[in-house]
Amino acid sequence: MKKINLAVVGATGMVGRTFLEVLEEHSLPIENFYVMASKRSAGKTITFKGKPYVIEELSENSFDKPIDIALFSAGGGISEKFAPIAASKGVTVIDNSSQWRMDPDVPLIIPEVNPEDIKLVKKGIIANPNCSTIQALVAIKPLYDRYGIKRIVYSTYQAASGAGRAGWDDLEDGLKGLPNKKFPHPLANNCLPHIDTFLDNGFTKEEMKMIWETRKILHDENLMVTATTVRVPVFNSHSESINAELKKPFEINELRDILKNAPGIVVQDSPGENIYPMAINATGHDEVFVGRIRRDESVESGVNLWVVADNIRKGAATNTVQIAELVAKAL
Repeated sequence: MKKINLAVVGATGMVGRTFLEVLEEHSLPIENFYVMASKRSAGKTITFKGKPYVIEELSENSFDKPIDIALFSAGGGISEKFAPIAASKGVTVIDNSSQWRMDPDVPLIIPEVNPEDIKLVKKGIIANPNCSTIQALVAIKPLYDRYGIKRIVYSTYQAASGAGRAGWDDLEDGLKGLPNKKFPHPLANNCLPHIDTFLDNGFTKEEMKMIWETRKILHDENLMVTATTVRVPVFNSHSESINAELKKPFEINELRDILKNAPGIVVQDSPGENIYPMAINATGHDEVFVGRIRRDESVESGVNLWVVADNIRKGAATNTVQIAELVAKAL
C-alpha cells in the first residue's frame, strides 16, 4: 500500500475527533495530512501522531492541493456542496453524513459486509452508512449469506451521542435537572421513540434509513424490513434487538459458530453467567458484539439477536477509516 495524502473535513466535531483517534490506531500510511473545519475553528492547532497541524478553513480551494482521500464528517449541507468539488479534483471522498447514502451512483459500504462495492464508485464519493445500520448488517450478513433472509425486524435503543455533542449535552444536562435543548422531550430517565423527523407513513426518517440502507447494501430490494428506533438515556453505544426470519432451517449451535467466525463480530452469549453485550462494555471498541442468540419459536426459521456497538467508532469513524484502507489498497 503506497503512502497517501489524507484530509479530514470536520476535524473538530465529535466524529471528526474520533477519526483522528482511529487513524492513529490503524496502519493507513499517510504522507501528507490536512485538517479542515469551519471558519470558527480555523487557525487552531490539533495534534496528530505527535505532530501539530493547523486547522484550515474549508473552502472551494481546499482541494487544489494533492489529496488522495478526504474523510467528511461535517454535516449533509457541507457534504452536498464540497464533496463534488473535492471529487472533481481527483479526491476520493468518504462521507459520514446522510447526504449521499441513497444516491444510486454512490456505494454504501461496510467493509465486513460489501467491500467489493468499492468498484462501484462513479462520482468519486463513497457513503458511510447510518450507525445503526452498520452494526446491524455486520451481524446479519453472515446469516444472509448462509441461510438467506425473508424478513428483518429492527428495534433499536440508541445512545445520546448519536445526536452529536448536542445530544450528549442534553442527557448530561437532564441528569442535572436542567431543561432539554436538543430533543423534543427530556431524555434523562426517559425513552424517546423519535429519532429524526416523522414521515408521511408514520415512520421516522431514522427508521426508513435502516430499511432503505439494508436493502441497498445487500443489493436486495425485495427484502422485507421494518424498524422502530428509540433514543435511550445512555451516553454512548447503540443496542439493537434484531429478529430475522431465515429462508432455510438452521441449528442454533451452527448459527452461533457462523457468527463467532465472522469478521468484526465478538459473540458474548452465556446468559446463565449473565454474559451478554452491553453498551457500557462496547464503548471504546471497534467490534460489533452479539449475544442473546436464540431461536424465535413463533415462526419456522426465526432467530433473535442482541447487537451492541460503539456508534461513534464502528458506527462512524472506524467504518470510515476501514473504507479508506480499502481505497488506499486500490490506489
